[in-house]
Amino acid sequence: MLSRLSRPKAVAVCALPAAALFATAAAAPLPFSVAQPGLTANVLGANKGAAVITISGTPTRTTSGQLRMTTIEATGPDAHVLLGDVVDGWLRADRAVLPRDAVYPSGDTVKEIERHNSEQMRQSQDAATRAALKYLGLSDKNVKVTLKLADVGGPSAGLLFTLGIIDKLHGDGTGGDLTGGRTVAGTGTIDDAGNVGAVGGVALKTQAARRDGATVFLVPKAECPDAKAELPKGLRLVPVTTLDGAVDALVALEGGKGSVPSC
Repeated sequence: MLSRLSRPKAVAVCALPAAALFATAAAAPLPFSVAQPGLTANVLGANKGAAVITISGTPTRTTSGQLRMTTIEATGPDAHVLLGDVVDGWLRADRAVLPRDAVYPSGDTVKEIERHNSEQMRQSQDAATRAALKYLGLSDKNVKVTLKLADVGGPSAGLLFTLGIIDKLHGDGTGGDLTGGRTVAGTGTIDDAGNVGAVGGVALKTQAARRDGATVFLVPKAECPDAKAELPKGLRLVPVTTLDGAVDALVALEGGKGSVPSC
């Protein structure tokens, strides 16, 4: 049949199914999640009217500066992400397109995912408390630490929680603050031994950090390449692998003495 049509008509006839297919694809939900820079919170201060870190059983100190944990915001597990959303996400530096299964466990309901994230946050807080007290040589039998951060789940605030506890109890060890009065942000998991783990989404988290005034960003060393990919101007990356290394880097940065690692 097509051989009997003129070339323009044949092209038009062939284009109709392709156009219909594209229109269908554009309207169909895709198995992706689109992420963007999320909120940050100063763990040395308050969030939504409640102190993030509360310590009893031992004297605490007044701090200056900020230690801001960072997050990303992703479309929900039941959101309909369309082709236009995916293309837009690919074209924008402040967006990331991720497989939905990489963000949310496959098959889980929204409530199951929320419970999972809440449990990860609780475990992260417990590990942060143990790591900080171990670093300071204190016993959890005499010191009680309560961590509270509303509407945030997952384990990625572990490092910042740990540093916040240390700053409130010990500072830099010589009467100064770990932050040196700066706004320091970062991300990273923590375990009881003080090892810092990778978390993902660091390119978006650096943008959130700079947006909220940070000039220094602590990043798990393994994620330096991702952090450098879209690094905002005016934000200094400091790679870390352990709690000891993170504290040493902040002390060196504060005093202007000693080596501060860089990505």
